[in-house]
Amino acid sequence: MRKKILALFHRHYRRYHDILFYVLTLCVIAISTFAAIEISRAKSEREKENLLEREIPVVEYTVQEKPIYVALQEAGLDNQIVAQIVSKLGSVTDTRKLQKRDVYSVSADSDGNFILLLLTQGFKRYFVANVDGALVAGVSDVEIKTRVKTAAGKVEGSLFNSMLSKGLQVPLILDFTDAFSWTIDFNTDTRNGDEYSALWEEHYTASGEITGQDLLAASYKGAESGVITYAFYFEDDFYDETGKMSKKMFLKSPISFRNYRISSRFSYGRMHPILKIRRPHLGIDYAAPSGTPVQAVADGTVRFAGRKGGFGNYIEIRHANGYTTMYGHLKGYAKGIKSGVKVKQGQTIGYVGSTGLSTGPHLDFRIKEKNKFLDFLKMKNRNSAVRDVPKDKRKEFEELKVLYLKELDAAKKEAFNRPSAPEEKDEA
Repeated sequence: MRKKILALFHRHYRRYHDILFYVLTLCVIAISTFAAIEISRAKSEREKENLLEREIPVVEYTVQEKPIYVALQEAGLDNQIVAQIVSKLGSVTDTRKLQKRDVYSVSADSDGNFILLLLTQGFKRYFVANVDGALVAGVSDVEIKTRVKTAAGKVEGSLFNSMLSKGLQVPLILDFTDAFSWTIDFNTDTRNGDEYSALWEEHYTASGEITGQDLLAASYKGAESGVITYAFYFEDDFYDETGKMSKKMFLKSPISFRNYRISSRFSYGRMHPILKIRRPHLGIDYAAPSGTPVQAVADGTVRFAGRKGGFGNYIEIRHANGYTTMYGHLKGYAKGIKSGVKVKQGQTIGYVGSTGLSTGPHLDFRIKEKNKFLDFLKMKNRNSAVRDVPKDKRKEFEELKVLYLKELDAAKKEAFNRPSAPEEKDEA
């Protein structure tokens, strides 16, 4: 029996030997892998603990709160290093022009080694970093995000104050009024109860600072007339709901919609306030604070800019189709305004004053066609549209208009049907 067992063993020795070798090898591999995993885990835990122990604090200030060099000194840096860091920062931005509201942060490790200085100025970020013991400076743009917003409300007192009270910013309000400058005079045409709505793109930083607003669509409804006027932004211009450009040959007024009133209208027999005689007043007086900007009501060429008798400081502009406009009693002229200069519609050409025969700050505005003076407020052809949406763009305009109207209607529904809801809605 024993011989048979030995014979069997000798006959299968090679097979058993190979099996045993493979089993032992697998055991060694398994043990080694487990040991490596445990070693790696322990090492990671130690590194994590070390990182927590060496956590680098980042302290943020405004320039008004603390000068940069003081924050660097308080971070444990000696004066020589501080001077080098400030000098390096000066290589990418003018540190003499820092504003009180500019924000910066300083980071250094527990051993007093400088890591990073990050300064935010406007929409730029400037940095000085310690890279392998050497100071490196640079600049990058602050990330700007965009969201779509809407607002709607009713006029109470004035459009400007009504929109301002609802949180709309001044530049956006001005864009709103500019979109209707050729169809609505917001000083004479507005009434309490008029309704407005606006849709715009708002650009902002991660901190919430608004960097710009672009008006996309707007509507204005007269409380008395019930007429709704629209303005839709398309291909760099504003168009009404029929596809006609909102821009007209003449503005509705030579002064923007704020802080003015018509103190005297076109007349052939007005009593002159200084001369005390009845004489024609072939223009319109716009009473406004001294220094209020005066704008050209249409594209044209300055024919005259200077003193002219009772008009005081005076500008005369020649326009297409035989029209001429005149602006009197100015306090002064805008930069570059002189005879022969071309001006664009809406461009500031001067400022309201009280020069010449004048009892107070106001603009004497006149217009004539060829040699005949006209009543600007009653001109029938001053609102003729410049052009329509091009035929090949009409479908695109109509599709965009549908989207704009949907957003404006939603804003008005939110504002007027639910009084307790906020006037302004964030669409982002």
